[in-house]
Amino acid sequence: MPSPTPQRSWLAALAIYCRAPVITMLFLGFSAGLPFLLVFSTLSAWLRSDGVEVAAIGFFAWIGMLYSIKFFWAPVVDRLALPLLTRAFGQRRGWMLLAQAMIVAGLVGLAGVSPVGNLGLVALFALLIAFGSATQDIAIDAYRIESADDHVQAAMASTYIIGYRGGLLAAGAGALYIAASASWDVAYLSMAALMSIGMLTVLVRPEPKRASLSIQLIHEPKVRAFIRASRGKPKILRRLGAWSIGALVCPFTDFFTRYGVKAVWILVFIAVFRISDLAMASMANPLYIDLGFSLAEIANVTNIFGIAMSITGGILGGLFVARYGIGPLLIFGAGMVMVTNLLFAVLAVVGNQLPMLVVTIIGDNLANGLASAVFIAFLSSLTSRAYTATQYALFSSLMTLPGKFLSGFGGLVVTAQGYPSFFVIATLLGLPAIILAIWISRDKQLVPTPKPA
Repeated sequence: MPSPTPQRSWLAALAIYCRAPVITMLFLGFSAGLPFLLVFSTLSAWLRSDGVEVAAIGFFAWIGMLYSIKFFWAPVVDRLALPLLTRAFGQRRGWMLLAQAMIVAGLVGLAGVSPVGNLGLVALFALLIAFGSATQDIAIDAYRIESADDHVQAAMASTYIIGYRGGLLAAGAGALYIAASASWDVAYLSMAALMSIGMLTVLVRPEPKRASLSIQLIHEPKVRAFIRASRGKPKILRRLGAWSIGALVCPFTDFFTRYGVKAVWILVFIAVFRISDLAMASMANPLYIDLGFSLAEIANVTNIFGIAMSITGGILGGLFVARYGIGPLLIFGAGMVMVTNLLFAVLAVVGNQLPMLVVTIIGDNLANGLASAVFIAFLSSLTSRAYTATQYALFSSLMTLPGKFLSGFGGLVVTAQGYPSFFVIATLLGLPAIILAIWISRDKQLVPTPKPA
């Protein structure tokens, strides 16, 4: 009879949150969350308050596409050594500092430009911020995965979520408050100054240990085969070819080599895990408004209860994974997301009832916070330490794209079937995730078990 899965005590599980790599993610999460709203809702508020036409403001939403296609340049962040920065700080910290410098430059640039008559320049600075932010995300994800073992990843993800929420608050409510009391220029300069939190964290914390690029390439069979086949050709072409194979081909062949046929089902699971939640997200705010809730009620409930429950869910996710392992929590998280989506259907039926809105927001954010922390830990455990940035960028993009695509049809379903039917349909989209989570949780190759205290 096999021995039971080792479990940590509750005290040992809680102690994980005191580890330096876990605390580090609190500050890096803040640095990651800060730029996001500054090129979206906060920037839109600035543009509109300065008299920019709504039609022109709408095009700025396309800037967000950079976050969904970051896997295209993730191999460069993974493998390309930066002059001076990589030698001084290492591969991950060097890229984080460069990305943070891009964000600061973009924010300072925006602060010095009047939107009226300069929309092209505003768009360029916003693109610089978004590109730097997406690049920082790639480097931070790789840094997190390489900084600690798999059983610590959920705790690191939860503190990252807390820090990220803090960054969103600073860039949203904080920037609006500064703009109201001073000016938009001062608000964006203040946000640029707050980026120093992430930069100081990078300077203080050490670079995670990893094999050098040359050693990694030497151990790649495909790279060795290319080097043998290219003998006699110019040295620069051989180096460029070896780098390209190692950066662009090997991350994908490595994943399929390690998991074989399972790799296809893993990718399907990644694509459907959050599809239920993301598919219904576009119709949440329209539901609140159509039910007659005021903007103040929506803002108060989502800010007070939503943020608090999201943080609580993230902490619980990290704590439970540390004690019970990733496998059982994948099932629990997928089930929670699916069940709490039904709360929206109930809200649509009962109508304008503030207590029900509170319950819905609490359930939705608690489930999402917990499931996100667990799923980030799972994705981190799938990545190879040789290709962390490339593989994780691919996983995280695949995680959001199907749900975001389906969410675009939400309005059509609501128009044809009504809100209650729409949210029931969105809930049922979560069934494949639960079925695949059960299968994955039983495969010891796919889910790491918690180490005994």
